[in-house]
Amino acid sequence: MRDRIFSVFVFLVVLAVFSSGAAAQVYLPGDKSDARKKAAEESKAKLTYDPHDLSGIWRGGQGAPQPKGDPRIGDAHADPLLGGAPPPPMTALGLERFNANKPSAAESWQSRRVAPAQGNDPLGNCDPLGYPRDLGTFQMVQTPGTTFQIFNEYRHVREIWTDGRTIPADLDPRWYGWNVGHWEGNNFIVDSTNYDDRSWLGGNGYPHSEDMKIHEVYAHPDAMTLELDMTITDPQTYTKPWVGNKRKFTLQLPKESSVLDEYICVPSEEQSFDTGVRNLAGGDVEHSRPIH
Repeated sequence: MRDRIFSVFVFLVVLAVFSSGAAAQVYLPGDKSDARKKAAEESKAKLTYDPHDLSGIWRGGQGAPQPKGDPRIGDAHADPLLGGAPPPPMTALGLERFNANKPSAAESWQSRRVAPAQGNDPLGNCDPLGYPRDLGTFQMVQTPGTTFQIFNEYRHVREIWTDGRTIPADLDPRWYGWNVGHWEGNNFIVDSTNYDDRSWLGGNGYPHSEDMKIHEVYAHPDAMTLELDMTITDPQTYTKPWVGNKRKFTLQLPKESSVLDEYICVPSEEQSFDTGVRNLAGGDVEHSRPIH
């Protein structure tokens, strides 16, 4: 009798878990299904607003559009880096490094794009994209002493200390820098430096030095919106600060069951795509082969 009662209890618990909407379904960013729309409406009705609560998955962030007819763009996408704000003039060193970078990704401007076999984009080797190139769709996770940004692109993580510490001067550079954050009113302020200079600032190959500093101001004006103002200062590479346009991100609903996609750069797959698609599209027949 006792075993029978226990079995019924287990059955009811399992039934309850797998009958709940949150457990039965998850939603990826950009999902436009009717089920997701219904779940999003129900989630939004229960959503509470706290300007200091940045948790959740945020998508968007294009900022101001690139000027129409810009001859550098061609058939590529507008550059989302810093909301489309053009870079300041480069130093001699910065221009030398910029000219040495050979982009091949679809996001790069046609005037700079080459076939992957002739390019040197770190993306082609599945190197980390670095920051802020990786800033597209991301999840914010807050703990008492640290805020984490988890990026949809390759699932890399940026750690932002919020426990009052400062950045030591003798740290080795990292792909996602060394970051500290604090609140000023309802604005979350992030300052960072010590970025690995192998990464590019966007798919067009804009360079930076290890001493690059990034100042960010995040604002959360309503429950569904996250705004970002970013300024890059790198005297070795640019003659003045690169001030970005405001970028706006939208919270992905339902908040409780939205998840990031597992979008990971796999070296073998990247190389196969280069030889089977990208090189051929770029006119490099020598380094191309059909995909079976």
